[in-house]
Amino acid sequence: MIKIQFLGAKDTVTGSRTLLRFNGKVWLIDCGLFQGPKEVRDRNWEKFDISPHEIDGIILTHAHLDHSGYLPRICSQGYNGPIYMTNGTADLLEILLNDAAKLEEEQANYANRSRYSNHYPAKPLFTSRDVDKCLQLRKSEKRHEWIALDASLSVRFLNAGHIVGASMAQFAVNLGSITRLLTFSGDVGHERSFTLRAPEPIIETDILVLESTYGNRLHPRNSILKELAEVINRTIGRGGVLIIPAFAVGRAQEVVYLIKLLEEKGMIAKVPVLLDSPMANAATNIFLNHPEDQNIDTGFLNSEMPFRPAKFEMISSVDDSMLACMQNDPAIVISASGMLSGGRILHHVKHRIENEKNTILFSGFQAEGTKGRYLQEALENGADTIRIHHEEKRIEAEIVTLDSLSSHGDYQDLLEWLSKIRKFPKHIILNHGEIIAQESFRDKIKSRFDVDVRLASEEEIFRFWQ
Repeated sequence: MIKIQFLGAKDTVTGSRTLLRFNGKVWLIDCGLFQGPKEVRDRNWEKFDISPHEIDGIILTHAHLDHSGYLPRICSQGYNGPIYMTNGTADLLEILLNDAAKLEEEQANYANRSRYSNHYPAKPLFTSRDVDKCLQLRKSEKRHEWIALDASLSVRFLNAGHIVGASMAQFAVNLGSITRLLTFSGDVGHERSFTLRAPEPIIETDILVLESTYGNRLHPRNSILKELAEVINRTIGRGGVLIIPAFAVGRAQEVVYLIKLLEEKGMIAKVPVLLDSPMANAATNIFLNHPEDQNIDTGFLNSEMPFRPAKFEMISSVDDSMLACMQNDPAIVISASGMLSGGRILHHVKHRIENEKNTILFSGFQAEGTKGRYLQEALENGADTIRIHHEEKRIEAEIVTLDSLSSHGDYQDLLEWLSKIRKFPKHIILNHGEIIAQESFRDKIKSRFDVDVRLASEEEIFRFWQ
């Protein structure tokens, strides 16, 4: 018998952690941070549901922190086993975890200096030393090659088309006279990306654990180039600055390349384009070094210059970032984090949100409880201010969301991807989505396919092949 237990991402899009028990061994698929409002983040401090010493191995679908960010914490608590991932994920993991540790340490130091924390001394969730320990456990693997976890269980990675290295994890479970397949989708992309290859179809699986981030949403199918050009021209035309909160890994690279294409087509003027995120800068270099994930039609394989807009600048130092915040000439600023949950982007928004000439453009999903979701819904909720760094700021800038820029497939993308499976699964479990998205997507799947669809639950342990 195989058992599946969800420790996170059951009714939300953060904290992806799933236990797989088989033949007396325990495997953890993803090990993510809970992100968003404080009551959600506080879950990262709770005791882990199982002793790290009991876990035989960790399989990582991709490097985003909601799937990987708890790794240093669990390693600091004694986990010392292998962490399997693709080569691209291994490269990205180093910059993402080190950046997260730096932020944790800085926040703890600030809390101790200012005494604003309820706990003294305040401690980081994990440290750079914990990250070093974690990175030593990486096992980099190529896609499509079976990895023997033990005599009865193997896993392989299949391209998920979400970010560099992002993969589905497919397990082959040997039940004696028969082998069954169990697939975890991770986060699934779509075929409209200008920079990343589309998610590959899977031939067969008996059980599928499937993400549902956009299970109740449909991305526009009209031209993203035209939509983005309209926002840029409208903002620059009134002498403003376009601020784009973008996830440092994935969305930042897509946006930079789209701006380059718009310049080449003469659809926008050439204005300064500032990528103000050390992590995004490093991720861009990693992206360019992984042609196995690049969309080969983009024409920038193994070449960095065609990727960049004409007046492109990568900003690294804090001083240069502060100068960028203060300059008032028309420009495009891309910075992290994508949900306004921290980082340099908050300084840019804080300095520019009270000017009606400026625009804040969201390029991806905004989780419930984040400042990004708050700004998206501010107009319809009658909110006219937002609190940033303990200051109330009037919302005067234009707020725009282009869902077409999301790196997640919508429900139609996922339904089409499902339809390509030759031997369809008997069971589908939906996770990684808010409950309304999961319920809506469940109904859509059941109306199209003859399949048992269940929703992930932290209370329920799913048992198969008894």
